[in-house]
Amino acid sequence: MDFSLTEEQQLLKDSVDRFVRENYEFEDRRKLAGTGEGYSEDNWKQMAELGWLAVSLPEEYGGIGGGATETMVIMEGFGRGLVLEPFFGTVVLGANLILQAGNEAQKEDLLPKLAEGGLKLAFAYAERQARFDLHDVETKAEKSSDGYTINGAKGVVFGAASADKIIVAARTSGDSRDTKGITLFLVDSDASGVSRRDYTTNDALRASEISFENVQVGADAVLGEVDGGHAVIERVAEFAVAALCAEAVGCMDVLKEETNEYIKTREQFGQPIGKFQVLQHRMVDILINCEEARSMAYVATAMMDSDDAEERARSVAAAKAQIGKSARFVGQNSVQMHGGMGMTDELKIGHYFKRLTMIDLTFGDQDHHTKRFAAMT
Repeated sequence: MDFSLTEEQQLLKDSVDRFVRENYEFEDRRKLAGTGEGYSEDNWKQMAELGWLAVSLPEEYGGIGGGATETMVIMEGFGRGLVLEPFFGTVVLGANLILQAGNEAQKEDLLPKLAEGGLKLAFAYAERQARFDLHDVETKAEKSSDGYTINGAKGVVFGAASADKIIVAARTSGDSRDTKGITLFLVDSDASGVSRRDYTTNDALRASEISFENVQVGADAVLGEVDGGHAVIERVAEFAVAALCAEAVGCMDVLKEETNEYIKTREQFGQPIGKFQVLQHRMVDILINCEEARSMAYVATAMMDSDDAEERARSVAAAKAQIGKSARFVGQNSVQMHGGMGMTDELKIGHYFKRLTMIDLTFGDQDHHTKRFAAMT
């Protein structure tokens, strides 16, 4: 399996790396995270102009015809900068849900707007009782005379505060844990009956708790087949996990580089602490964990185009489990080797560890995916 980038993909990587260097110095990010929106609209417009929002869209919808590898390149670069813009919610989740489930009219209407930066999306799927089970849905959508009425609540909806539309997973039939009976709906973020509680997450991103009280939507708001949304959610979740694994690799690379540089300059007993053999061995272990994570992230990305659903699911589960394991090891040891400074808010180390922790908890943590992998082997 060849994991080398094509010339176009390398140019994309160089472009993302340059963007991060110019726009995401650590102190600049801290200031940006403290603003009302929590990200930069100018950065978002620049991403649209560079074609990043259209990277995985087909050309007929204003895209550039890329795929999972191009998304991986962008997400790995974003991991290095801890980028705040809602790329994950809009492009990785939203665009792929529309591509997988939308009808032709929905695709022609929404995707070009998204590619131009004029449409932001959020995906409301998680519920309090569900933990990591994508099929555990209690939010209900009941048939009405001219559409559906949605009632329920969703938690940790990333990017909902800035989203124009929210894609909602709601139950249209069956019991709360049935895989059949889940339907996806496109809901305007300012629709009557939609209420949000916005907050800043532990890693400085923005998320919301959303309540739906007698929210009326038309039949044209249905995304995909009625009662057939679970398969779409699972497929897009696999793509999302591969993207998150790539982002985690970018985060871990920075922790490795920062820690290695620190132990070369921090002196104790008259010499750099990097001279101590125990810390040299620890750095080797960090390097090994970074490379193991990178390998599994690449495998998960490569499997996104596979038609073998079972093998694809195994690869995604294995990658997410390895990412969780490596992220914890790299994060904990980077903090420890920085000493008390590693725990301070002023140093970037802790911020990268927070993001890695949140990545581990998104779409299933290490334990969850280890059990999934074991069940599939």
